Amino acid sequence: MYHFTDGGLRNVWLKNGYVEKDTPYGKAVSFHDLDGLIKTICLALSSKPGKLTGAEFRYIRCGLLLSQKSLGKLLGCTEQAIAKWEKTGKVPKTSDLVIRMLYKKAHDGNERIGATVEMLNIIDRISHSRIIVSESRQKWTSTVEEEPGDVAVA
Repeated sequence: MYHFTDGGLRNVWLKNGYVEKDTPYGKAVSFHDLDGLIKTICLALSSKPGKLTGAEFRYIRCGLLLSQKSLGKLLGCTEQAIAKWEKTGKVPKTSDLVIRMLYKKAHDGNERIGATVEMLNIIDRISHSRIIVSESRQKWTSTVEEEPGDVAVA
């Protein structure tokens, strides 16, 4: 079995669905259907008994493609609070429940939840963009570009 430690997870083991190869730089691992694997892990974490660890909370957040800032807005707290929970593992009970519910509803295809998550991602991308305005033949036009070096979503 392969110990899957992506994102700091400590309690996930793969029975199959991967290939290990020796390379000049050490062992390399490739996964069959990585997107499906990530979704399955997030769904399992959403349903697990007990509190989520900080790494598990972060893994689900990333599975939703939400930045710390966007999730903070949704939960009514700062991105620093989200970062602290993920680092220390001290996730408030209500936030633990909310992220589980969000993932389950998004996974089930709930259009409202999906639209809310997408809206937060769009807002986050816009906040990391710049508006370029130019003039040609006495007419102004504008475009929106992501700022170089910024990452819009986690």
